[in-house]
Amino acid sequence: MSTSTSDATATPGRRAGGPMRRVLEQFRADRTAVVAACFLLVLVVVALTATWMAPHAPNVQNIERALEGPTSTYWLGTDQLGRDVLSRLMYAARLSLGAAVVAVGIAVVIGVPIGIAGGYFGGWVDRLVVLVADSLMGFPYLILAIGVVGVLGPSLVNAMIAIGVVYIPRLIRVARSAVLSIRGETYLEASSSIGCSSWSIVVRHVLPNVLPPLLVQISLMCGFAMLAEASLSFLGLGAQPPSASWGSMLSSSVRYMERQPLLMIWPGLALMLTVLSINLVGDGLRNAFARRDRRNES
Repeated sequence: MSTSTSDATATPGRRAGGPMRRVLEQFRADRTAVVAACFLLVLVVVALTATWMAPHAPNVQNIERALEGPTSTYWLGTDQLGRDVLSRLMYAARLSLGAAVVAVGIAVVIGVPIGIAGGYFGGWVDRLVVLVADSLMGFPYLILAIGVVGVLGPSLVNAMIAIGVVYIPRLIRVARSAVLSIRGETYLEASSSIGCSSWSIVVRHVLPNVLPPLLVQISLMCGFAMLAEASLSFLGLGAQPPSASWGSMLSSSVRYMERQPLLMIWPGLALMLTVLSINLVGDGLRNAFARRDRRNES
């Protein structure tokens, strides 16, 4: 009797963990996505440990060695003020990655609950949600971000807020569409008929089912957020001197591109590889979830 009870108890646990294990297995089968994920992991470690790993302090100037190429002392050369480019790249990774994560976090915290509420409750709530999302999406994302920063003032914090505001309507639409695709399912009607509250239904049944498309969208959105932060910093609306982000490093290197082109190449390469890796991870997650769904249907 105890054996059968323990088997019955263990089966739901295996079933609950099974889908995510299959997703991870499918993701690991995508070698490109795995390499991209490893690159991002190394980048995060470098960003978090830049204080100890950086060969020089990022803001120490040595004017006598300004605009040098790679040497044994400065592995990637120096900028126009004689600061070590490698050290600044490592510290800039912390700012650029952190800005993207915080900006997307703002969009998730605001956009996902609004989208789920619109899709789940329907009626006038859904119409209001659609109106707000469509109104915000009517503006070009960079123009809207510049407008928000223009109101709040140029700084990295305000740039993160601006980027988060820009991506709120996109997450609203994704969350709403995912909820609409399952709103008529029997298990939701059954939960409501036995007296479960709307909050309980959303947390236990709706959110787990809309999580896959949200994870894919969030992963891809982090790459776009990094590009947006770099664009704002390039325009002088993001990270302010002497703090370094990849966008501000690109901006300050423009006037010296003929004398020392490497000064622009390094932050551009770092930004390109990071955004590419984030997109590859997002594609890997999307393909893994799609293959899992096809297997479940078959």
